[in-house]
Parts: sequence; C-alpha cells; structure tokens
Amino acid sequence: MTTSPTLASGTPMPSWPSAGEAEELSRPLSDPLPELLDRWLAAHGADLVAVRRHIHANPELSGEEHGTAEYLAARLAAAGLTPRFLPKGNGVLCDIGPDNEGQMVALRADLDALPLPDVKDVPYRSTVEGVCHACGHDVHATVVLGAGLVLANLAEQGRLPGRVRLVFQPSEERFPSGAPEVIEAGGLEGVSAIFALHCDPRLPAGLVGVRSGPLTAAADQLEVRLTGRGGHTARPHLTADVVHALGRVVVDLPALLSRRVDPRAGLSVVFGAIHAGQAPNAIPQEGIARGTVRVLDRTAWREVPELVTQLVDDVVAATGAQAEVAYTRGVPPVVNDRMATAILAGAAAAALGRDHVVETPISMGGEDFAWYQEHVPGAMARLGVGRPGEALDLHQGGFDVDERAIGYGVRVMVHTALGALDTSFPSH
Repeated sequence: MTTSPTLASGTPMPSWPSAGEAEELSRPLSDPLPELLDRWLAAHGADLVAVRRHIHANPELSGEEHGTAEYLAARLAAAGLTPRFLPKGNGVLCDIGPDNEGQMVALRADLDALPLPDVKDVPYRSTVEGVCHACGHDVHATVVLGAGLVLANLAEQGRLPGRVRLVFQPSEERFPSGAPEVIEAGGLEGVSAIFALHCDPRLPAGLVGVRSGPLTAAADQLEVRLTGRGGHTARPHLTADVVHALGRVVVDLPALLSRRVDPRAGLSVVFGAIHAGQAPNAIPQEGIARGTVRVLDRTAWREVPELVTQLVDDVVAATGAQAEVAYTRGVPPVVNDRMATAILAGAAAAALGRDHVVETPISMGGEDFAWYQEHVPGAMARLGVGRPGEALDLHQGGFDVDERAIGYGVRVMVHTALGALDTSFPSH
C-alpha cells in the first residue's frame, strides 16, 4: 500500500486502495457481491481495525469531532472520493456514484465519544483523559467508511445502480444533537432513504438485530421549578411547602400521565434529581426536580409537552406553590419504516445468512437517527459486537467490542445500499 502525505495531526494517511489493489478488486466484473466482499475484506480488514483503534484512542466529545472528521475525510479523499465538511467542520458528507444518475440512499454513522474514563488495559486505550468511545461510535464510523470504499469500487466498475451518501454526524450523545445540523446543511437533499447500524454488546459478533416499527424511545428532558413562601417546619400552614409539592409532582405526574396517554405509547417519566433546602427545620422557598420523558409513539411525543405542563400546574395548584416547567426536546422515537426494515433485514440475511438475523427488542434509550426519519424513510439495526465471556453494556468505561463485527457490518451496509437502490421508495 502506498503512503500519501500525513494529516495535520501527523497521522500517516495511506491511500486506499492502491492502483494495484483496485485492479485486483475489479477482476472479474461478474464476480458475485459476496466473493468481492470476501476479497476486499481479506485485503483491508486489518486496515479497518486500525481505523477503529485510531478513532478509539483519539476520542472527541460532542461538538468537538474535528480531528475525527479530518481523519475520515482524508481516508475518503485518498480513495479518490470528494468528501465535504459540515459547516462547523466536525462532520463529513461524501457522495458516491455519478451525479444525477438514479436515486440516492444514505448510510449514517456518528462520531462523538462520552465523558467517561477509559478503564481498559489495551494498546488502543483512550489517550484523552476522561473521554472514551463507550457507545461504539468508533465502530459505526469505521463500518460506514469501509462500506463506502467498497461501494466506490463498485461505482468505478459501473455496478452501482444509483448514488450513496455517507453521513458522518457529530453530537449524537447530547441535546441538542447533531442530526438536525446535518439536515440543515443539506445532508438529506436528494436522499430517498437512510440506514444505520448501532453496536449491541448483548448480541455476539456475527448477529444482527432488526425490528420494524418502534426501536428506541423519544428522549426529552423535564425540569420543574417550584417557588413559594418558606418558613419554619413547625408552622407549615404558614408556608407554601415546596418540598411537599415536589413530592406530589414526582409521584402524581407519572401516575396521571398513565391515565391520560394510551398505554401502548410506552410513556415513561422518571426523575433523576431533586433539590430543595439545606436545613432540616426550614421549609425552603425554592425546589427543583429534573427528569426524563421517554415515549415510543410519535403522536404522543408531539402532544406530551403541553400535557405535562398542564398536569404539573394542576398538581401544584392545591399546594399554594408556583410552578415553572421547562420542557426540552431531545430526540423523537426511532420508528423503523417497514419497507426500509425489510431491505435491511434482507441485506443482513444475504450478507451473513438468515440464521444470523434476529429480532431485537425495543429500547427506551434515545437515538437521534430519529430526526432523519422525520424526513425520509429509514431503518436502524443492531450490530452484534459482544465479546465471548463478557457482559459489558454501553456507556461503561470498560466497554469494548469484538472487532470481527467491523467486517460483518461492512457486508451488511454494502448489501443494504445496493438493495435500497433497487427499491422505489414512496415520498415520505
């Protein structure tokens, strides 16, 4: 493999593939896709692992993914593609295939890491104190990069029946998230459908979990601030007891919502922080409760802010306190389009075998992939990355993956892109 100039950070940037490798990969044009993928991954599987380890060792928090974006853009440019940065420079879009020929589908990856210490004892351990890729975004980016390079090779052979856009997105892990930035920058212009994989350590490498309909919940944040006349705990009748009122809100709000929202919507309100007062014998003048609102149904998600505010006011009214509700939109629920899910499931079966495709359960976690689904049909699947003998979960400092999952993910994403390009999607 030849070597081109280094990045600004000093990291070598190998060209990928070299002219000789491209010639080998292009023979013969009639090779079935599985055989072509076998040869490509045999030649470049180790490179993909190195890419993942580089990203893992150099994590960047939400909104700060400039180095990761530069690294990926350089890899794409070295393969003869034309990546373009998002306006803030911390994300990348890259189109593959001839302009204005056929429909376009998108493959999405996220780039940001979490503010957690990396406690693993591995050569690619995070070099940034207190920051690590504990959710698998390093794998997501590597898989989409690898799939893009294979698809670029197919385009050179005239075997790509349309266009594919690679979306490397910042800021998935925080509110407000990065998907709306991508959309505002034109990331979905001309796109008929969008697809993504998300690491799942509960599944062993080699399995893919799919599900049509709700996959993850909407995730919003709620803050209830109560104020009232404080005073001595010996004379609560002379006060507006905000501590008592906060207790009412924390207990009564979830209960009342369960009777005002269809239970099939999967609504969950959980408070994670309550603060009020200091002294045990003094009723404070202010108290705050903060929590999350999660729901699986899109219609309920759109209606719940107004309903929550109304119910909080109703609960607090009888206590004499005053309520101020701050409801912050996070992400909508991921609701997988039926046709897009069928394509993704069929692609996974073609890539890995039908017995390697399983149904994945609904998660109450949030995922900002949902913002794309507000505009175009889309589907997300779970990529098995579980390591034998380990039971680690996402968002843990010791989280790691079975790196064989990278090759499996590349196969699935290439098959998905080709299957989607052969499908006519209705307007969303």
